[in-house]
Amino acid sequence: MNWEQLLSLKRQGDTSKRLRIEQDDTRLGFEVDYDRIIFSSAFRSLQDKTQVIPLSKTDFVHTRLTHSLEVSVVGRSIGRLVGKKIIEKYPHLAAIHGFQANDFGAIVAAASLAHDIGNPPFGHSGEKAIGEYFCIGKGQKFKDQLSDKEWQDLIDFEGNANGFSVLTASRPGIEGGLRISYATLGAFMKYPKESLPKKPTQNIADKKYGFFQSDAAFFQEVAAELGMIPNKNGNDIGFERHPLAYLVEAADDICYTIIDFEDGINLGLVAEDFALEYLIKLVKDSIDSAKYNSLTTKEDRISYLRALAIGSLINDAVKVFIENEEAILQGRFPYALMDKSKYKVQMDDIIKLSVKNIYQSREVIEKEIVGYQIIQTLLDKFITAFNNKFNDNASNYDKLLLKMLPEKFLEEKDDLYKRLLHICHYVSLLTDGNALELYETINGRKTN
Repeated sequence: MNWEQLLSLKRQGDTSKRLRIEQDDTRLGFEVDYDRIIFSSAFRSLQDKTQVIPLSKTDFVHTRLTHSLEVSVVGRSIGRLVGKKIIEKYPHLAAIHGFQANDFGAIVAAASLAHDIGNPPFGHSGEKAIGEYFCIGKGQKFKDQLSDKEWQDLIDFEGNANGFSVLTASRPGIEGGLRISYATLGAFMKYPKESLPKKPTQNIADKKYGFFQSDAAFFQEVAAELGMIPNKNGNDIGFERHPLAYLVEAADDICYTIIDFEDGINLGLVAEDFALEYLIKLVKDSIDSAKYNSLTTKEDRISYLRALAIGSLINDAVKVFIENEEAILQGRFPYALMDKSKYKVQMDDIIKLSVKNIYQSREVIEKEIVGYQIIQTLLDKFITAFNNKFNDNASNYDKLLLKMLPEKFLEEKDDLYKRLLHICHYVSLLTDGNALELYETINGRKTN
């Protein structure tokens, strides 16, 4: 892979090449990506989607929206630092093509901003609830009518693939979705493969999948434009990662490790003394003891250590990337950057404690259980109504239910797989609160 191709400004539907050197620096294409994402309805819905504590009423707990903004800020810093090193190593990128260090930051910031845009309500349990509706629930009856790969898309429903659809899917009059640059789409693709074969190798790029069968053709177009390296045989589709996808992943890893931990401390799920012991290990080289000892509140102490910890991890992520940049360009780096961090043991310790005290806390578990029931009920009711309408045997109840769908989801689908995925897409874009309200309406608990 080469950086000139990887930094493509092309957008879906373009008929001529966009050259960086001809770009208006006051309205750079990669920054337009950021703007389009942040103004999208799918992004706005993240303000009421779970990050750690589902349906939490505690105002300092992070939502998917605040998490995404923070990942974007960290991603921008990592991208700029890496960009500075890359421009120094390959000066022709600036001299001939006009690329700047901040371009890398803009791409990673936009992709990071969108990294959770396809996640369903109620956190990762939302993905599992959709998958299990088809795998072991009422949706099992559709299996024999779908191809193996279409079925795998549904039983292993993936927020990353759903996010690719959110960013790129066309509908009448809206070609190419948000029309994001191919460079940003490449950085967004943490798992550039289809749902089968499932986890064929230990390569980090094969851990999950990144696109549905309905988006396969465009996915391949993007990968080809960027010069990504194919790594599957036969009829299977898969590629080595776009290098900047490693930076998006690192920004996410840093934020959920440190900031979810901070939420757990502020909620009292992790004792402060215990937490300090873990965080100090990340910041021992940069902490100002006098400043730290002057802080009088738990929130201020934790905030100070969090900022230092993120700074340490950012610098280390950049170091690991630059040391392995040539292997990454050759498709020979099958690891997450933070797996090779000098702080990996400390990060693993924090995650282990978070899993025990936060992710498996009673409040989280109780509300994930509620989320399962809500999502599976909504899927069943709307899939039944949508299919009955297609087959011309919709009941009056089905017709009433379909009137609850937003206008853009009323589009006819003449293929069963696309109808099923269409309803999954609708449910996935609901906020936690919207899903709960709709569930109560359907169950006759909400009449006003």
